[in-house]
Amino acid sequence: MKVFQIENDWGMDNLRLSTRPEPRPGPGEVLLRMKAASINYRDLLVPQRGYGSFTGTLPLIPLSDGVGEVLETGPGATRVKAGDRVLPCFLQGWVSGAPSLERMTRTLGGPLDGTMAELMCLPQEGVVRAPSYMSDTEAATLPCAGLTAWSALVTYEHLGPGSKVLVQGTGGVALFAIQIAKLLGAHVSVISSSDEKIARARALGADAALNYAKVPEWAKATREITGGAGYDHIVELGGEKTLPQSLRCIRPGGTLSMIGVLSGGTMSAQLRLVVTRQVRLQGVTVGHRDGFEALVRACEQHRLKPVVDRVFEFAELKEAFAYLKSGAHFGKICIRH
Repeated sequence: MKVFQIENDWGMDNLRLSTRPEPRPGPGEVLLRMKAASINYRDLLVPQRGYGSFTGTLPLIPLSDGVGEVLETGPGATRVKAGDRVLPCFLQGWVSGAPSLERMTRTLGGPLDGTMAELMCLPQEGVVRAPSYMSDTEAATLPCAGLTAWSALVTYEHLGPGSKVLVQGTGGVALFAIQIAKLLGAHVSVISSSDEKIARARALGADAALNYAKVPEWAKATREITGGAGYDHIVELGGEKTLPQSLRCIRPGGTLSMIGVLSGGTMSAQLRLVVTRQVRLQGVTVGHRDGFEALVRACEQHRLKPVVDRVFEFAELKEAFAYLKSGAHFGKICIRH
């Protein structure tokens, strides 16, 4: 079968189109013919062995997100059947319950082989049925970006109508966060450096927006939006450069979902604000399978439509990576198998 894999040594130059023997499903396993994949910022780090020993060993098939059709089930596999369209879970060992090292480290696209293969063989416990109404590329965006936003706003939070939510940027997680927050009846603000992307975020449901390139002190500017009360929840995707301002505009008792570190991974902020305002700083790494199935049910109920920016062909993985790195995208970048 055809695969993309990192081979011989780490580095993007060693990411190559290659072949592997076709897998066969063992007891409790399912064989998938992959239909599409989508890429995340994480996928840029894996070829550089960006997660150290947790990145895995070579050769390694990259990418965490995808959708496939069940071709065959192994003995004892009954959760899904041949013909079902399913989504591999990013965290293969986390079905439910509290996180643990074992549950958090069996991840697709490093250290486990990922979705850039024509065929995948996975434990039946590591897949969920895809929303019936979504296209293959739309469904392929859910396992990481969709579930991360869901975990932040639903699994670890109790938002309701009128809650005020701030979302940073317009990448994959951010756009899912806008849509999910609106499903909950929340008022949603967005910050971005692009007026064009702000306009598109408003069309998606954002109620308020600020261009941080034009308003560098955006935390102060949000006081008018929240009536001086601050945000109930901030989807923190920037990291080092945004966290100090996030702490200035979160309400007492509010939640900061720490998801991304796009502007840097070192924390330099007024930690007293966390204490004096009793702020909850919640790290979010995708989520468990129970949460994933809840997200799929919500999608089916409300016909949530993922935002797909651009679709590349299988052989164009490196071009897709370059496009992601450019930051020009609005929504998810997908790969057609």
